Amino acid sequence: MVHIPVWAAFVLVAGLAAGSRHIRRERTVRNNLPFSDAVWNGNTLYLSGHIGLDPKTGRPPSTAEEEARIVLDGVKNTLESAGLTMDDLLSVQIFCSDVSLFETFNVAYRTYFKGEFPARAFLGSGKLLFDARFEVQGIAAKASE
Repeated sequence: MVHIPVWAAFVLVAGLAAGSRHIRRERTVRNNLPFSDAVWNGNTLYLSGHIGLDPKTGRPPSTAEEEARIVLDGVKNTLESAGLTMDDLLSVQIFCSDVSLFETFNVAYRTYFKGEFPARAFLGSGKLLFDARFEVQGIAAKASE
């Protein structure tokens, strides 16, 4: 069982189901959303899609740069609540409503990693929920001991 640090109290962990453990962040619980933010299965953590909404307005921020940072901060926070870091990501998928934002996203993305980058896909998606520009999902794992 993974110990969730006290500083991550904003995250609620649901009970074990068939060897899996579900992580639901405070916003997900408060809004009674029908998904988990991440699910552990063994040593592998599967992250749901994260979007970068301004916490004050519930809408995407005015710039793509700010939205990229907000969405990546959300991914980072979910990983940290599970005891992992961005460097534990194995694979990332970025859905983008405008692929001309590829380099804009990459400028922010590069700053979130200390080591090698995970495998990745940057996918043109069409319209995203709440008119977001980016949605990021991924797979992470605990390092073998």
